[in-house]
Amino acid sequence: MPTSSKFWDKVAKKYAASPIKDMAAYEHTIERTRSYLTADTRALEIGCGTGTTALLLASDVHELVGTDISAEMVRIASDKAAAQGVQNVTFKVADAPTAAQDAAEYDVVLGFNIFHLTQNAEGLFKTLHDQLAPGGLFISKTACLAEPSIGIKRFAFAVLIPVMRLVGAAPFVRGFRFDQLESAVENAGFEIIETGSYPAMSRFIVARKRA
Repeated sequence: MPTSSKFWDKVAKKYAASPIKDMAAYEHTIERTRSYLTADTRALEIGCGTGTTALLLASDVHELVGTDISAEMVRIASDKAAAQGVQNVTFKVADAPTAAQDAAEYDVVLGFNIFHLTQNAEGLFKTLHDQLAPGGLFISKTACLAEPSIGIKRFAFAVLIPVMRLVGAAPFVRGFRFDQLESAVENAGFEIIETGSYPAMSRFIVARKRA
């Protein structure tokens, strides 16, 4: 079974070349995220992958730093930034717990399709809450593969993912429900101010550290 960094290094080029499966849901995620950003915003993205979302948000922020556990993902993201001439977005290698420790330096922390892939999401949420300044925002979207509203798919995921992990075809994946995820964010101390589901199995959450 591969480590997370090795798994994502191996699939990085394929990941970068893969089209977004639900463009409408992705664009709505970007639209809602942009509504919370300003020209003065300093943003941190945890689990930036190959930088697509960070680079789309570049014009909406003062600065954005994208982090990822995969050096190959970060290399591809950095090459894309250079090719596009984007100067206010940088990328660096860091696992999620390490990146979360730096949240105090930012106004907004972003995490899209990453927290179901982490071993201790609750600990990460608590670190982010503790590090962010009062009023700081945490914006995330997380696949909730155990959510009852997605129907029979949740049973298929529960069977298939462990088999794929066993043969090295998948990383660690956690099966959240919407209510479990939201409770974890609130238990960390955040106030949830917006939620949505786009696509249906992914929960978009905007949370604020109380002033």
